[in-house]
Amino acid sequence: MSADPVPAGEGMRLNRYLAAAGLGSRRGCESLIAEGRVRINKRQAESPGERVPDGAQVTVDGRPVQAARAVVIALHKPRGVVCTASAQDRRPIITELMPKSFGRLFTVGRLDADSEGLILLTNQGDLAQRLAHPKHKVEKEYRVKLDRPPDEAVLRQMEKGVRLKEGLAKAERVFSSSRLEVRIILRQGMKRQIRLMFRTLGFTVERLKRTRIGGLELGHLAPGAWRVLSGHEAGKLEEMP
Repeated sequence: MSADPVPAGEGMRLNRYLAAAGLGSRRGCESLIAEGRVRINKRQAESPGERVPDGAQVTVDGRPVQAARAVVIALHKPRGVVCTASAQDRRPIITELMPKSFGRLFTVGRLDADSEGLILLTNQGDLAQRLAHPKHKVEKEYRVKLDRPPDEAVLRQMEKGVRLKEGLAKAERVFSSSRLEVRIILRQGMKRQIRLMFRTLGFTVERLKRTRIGGLELGHLAPGAWRVLSGHEAGKLEEMP
């Protein structure tokens, strides 16, 4: 006789468990369940909302899978490092900076190769997708060095909006911090947004550094250095809308 389903409220939701095992996003894992490929203690799983109790055996296509302990890492990405792997790109990849003991890691958002600063990595694919999705409008702060001093009109235009191919790009706030450097806060996430906005206005970005994501600061992390977030810090990220 097959085992009884686990009562609601006990254990981790099955779709989250599979995502934590590195099998993809929660939505992708729901397809595995719908196709009848997932079993809990030899019983075919019926819905993504089923709970997986501690010590239960979960299999996909007959092969055991195990949810990894959730980890979120803050990393200071150096310049010259790329965030995605490419067969044509021989530059260092951001995940190569991390110990292999973390297993598969997903980046939360991206920084282009010429940019540096705070980036998050996690073994929870669904969390990475949720934090990076533009609809959540998570604040990100940058320090930007330009090739020449911008006047007040340029800074206000960045806030009003600059038309790019991808659409109207706008900064939440822009502050002048020195003659050639500005601080910019964004909620949008267009590709190379800051560089393209300034280029449209006749400026060249010479250096771009992300210093904050939400309430998490880069702090004193040196380029290439990283740290695992505390449970409290990771919890705050998961609570973002």
